[in-house]
Amino acid sequence: MKKQSALTDTDLNDLIQRCLKKDVVAQKRLYDAYAPKMLALCIRYMGDRDAGMDVLQDGFVTVFMKLRSYKGEGSFEGWMRKIFVNEALMVLRKNDALRYADKIDNVPAASMMQSNDDAVSRMGVKELTALIESMPPGYRAVFNLTIDGFQHDEIARMLGISSASSRSQLSRAREWLQKRIEELY
Repeated sequence: MKKQSALTDTDLNDLIQRCLKKDVVAQKRLYDAYAPKMLALCIRYMGDRDAGMDVLQDGFVTVFMKLRSYKGEGSFEGWMRKIFVNEALMVLRKNDALRYADKIDNVPAASMMQSNDDAVSRMGVKELTALIESMPPGYRAVFNLTIDGFQHDEIARMLGISSASSRSQLSRAREWLQKRIEELY
């Protein structure tokens, strides 16, 4: 995956049209343009690079299969992100990684530990990313979906859990992350 420069709207529209015609050169260019960002997203959800690469490949297959459904409304990258998030969640569900997400009692947000801003400020992006990737799958899924802007009702529908469980999982994810940061710093 080599890094490509950003595509202009005209280039992107042309590329999409060529991909719809099964042009493999255009498909490769689209892959090269978006694979680095989508891989980072996949790794964030899956917790490791190998599983992230598997989701990346499946996600691009889905992108090319569903390309006709992209109507040009909203950003293309946003449309793709939804596909990759859904692919990651599908794998997590299939592997039963989210099995206990609805079995955890609700933890009030007020009981969460206060963040240690000093410790977080000393961490690098790679260190924080590694901690997120090492979270238990249920925590990681809800945490990432929240970061990606989903509301608890949406997360609950996506994961097949209750909204209260989604809030609880996020609370526990934050608590888990806070504890690991404090252990490191």
